[in-house]
Amino acid sequence: MTRPNRPALSRRTLLGGTAAAGVGAVLASGTAAAADSERRRNPIDQAAVDAVAARLDGDLIALRRDLHQHPETTGTETYTAAAVAARLRAAGLDVTTGVGRTVKDGKEVPGTGVVAVLRGSRPGRTVAYRADMDAVPGDGIVPKVPGPPAPNQPPAHACGHDLHTTVGVGVAQTLAQLRHRLSGTVVFFFQPGEEGLVGARAMIDDGVLETTGAEEIHALHCGPYPVGQFAVTPGSGLPGQDWAAVTLAGPDATAAAGRLKAEIGRLSTVALPQGPADLEKMVADVQTPDGPLARFVVTGGRVNDPDAEGRVRLDVKFRCWPQERNVEIRERIRQLAQSYAGAVVTYPRDPFPALVCPEDDANALARHLRRTLGSGGVTVNHAAFPFNGEDYALFMERIPGTYTFLGVRTPGSGIETSYPHYETFAPDERAIGVGVRAMAGWLATRTRR
Repeated sequence: MTRPNRPALSRRTLLGGTAAAGVGAVLASGTAAAADSERRRNPIDQAAVDAVAARLDGDLIALRRDLHQHPETTGTETYTAAAVAARLRAAGLDVTTGVGRTVKDGKEVPGTGVVAVLRGSRPGRTVAYRADMDAVPGDGIVPKVPGPPAPNQPPAHACGHDLHTTVGVGVAQTLAQLRHRLSGTVVFFFQPGEEGLVGARAMIDDGVLETTGAEEIHALHCGPYPVGQFAVTPGSGLPGQDWAAVTLAGPDATAAAGRLKAEIGRLSTVALPQGPADLEKMVADVQTPDGPLARFVVTGGRVNDPDAEGRVRLDVKFRCWPQERNVEIRERIRQLAQSYAGAVVTYPRDPFPALVCPEDDANALARHLRRTLGSGGVTVNHAAFPFNGEDYALFMERIPGTYTFLGVRTPGSGIETSYPHYETFAPDERAIGVGVRAMAGWLATRTRR
């Protein structure tokens, strides 16, 4: 793959606006018409991306604020999908709505996913970009004070999906204005239902990978890093999830289930963060090679009320890293349950896969970002965050690509303002422009043969 020479752009330049380095030299060599003709013959460079993206900044921030005021949970993302589709149609993309249909109560229910296709004027590869659209339900939001979520709390964009959607729209609009220099095809998947771990599967089952011919896929997610910085994930990503159920009987079944829950809880190697200091340590640990999160187990359980026959079921869920440890943890749970007479252990569903990014692709992205942002604009995650998962893993099971954290932490702010799912989550909106410039430039290079 060939790449044009381009000036290195600082993170400050990306945060601040247009990067026009190199354009003056072209204009000086001839007339404006000749310069325009020259640009049309050349592949997209980062300076062109930045110039277009800078004009979109204000509108994209307004879009994010609009979406933020209309949080929609899994399967209800109609307002968001309509807003996305309208902008992408206006930009000239081929747009399909209602993607990701499901069956409910024996009836087919239209999906709320959006697929948009942007074809460049030159031959090349087909590359996909995914942005998730749904908000966090109230019971998934971590309160300011450690403890259970407040009852009846409304949904909110506490995971940054409004920002993810806005970045995806901005990337599409930017590349659409440069389509005369774009090689290949960029396909945009605006995905519902990430929080419910159902949206990616619904879109895949609807055939989006086959019908678009996507050869690889890329995505961003808000992360607790300084605004303007990216965290790439070579060989890491996010853990999957698994479930077990243990049924106990007898007059002390409830008490026995409580004791077993505590025993299973002691399999955990990582404690749930209890405040900003714990979050800071966790972020440092994921960036530490062979550090304390190179291997981990996190477990949780719930004791249900007795059924009509007095049986009590303990529901267990757990995450581990690496994902091959699922077999080991299932066996440990079975062994612990064996000490309780008559206990029956079942596994109600298959494990949900871990998100693991190919090293070569993530390292290639890191090199690209260092060229465009400078070395300080990129860090590397060597381990996964223990308490988070992603159904983007289902896309990554089928085609290669990248999953990268976009820093949204405002300088001087507490980490709880940039850690997803916290009630205090308040991402720095300057990250939108950073994400658009970086991903538009990256995708433009990936579509070249």
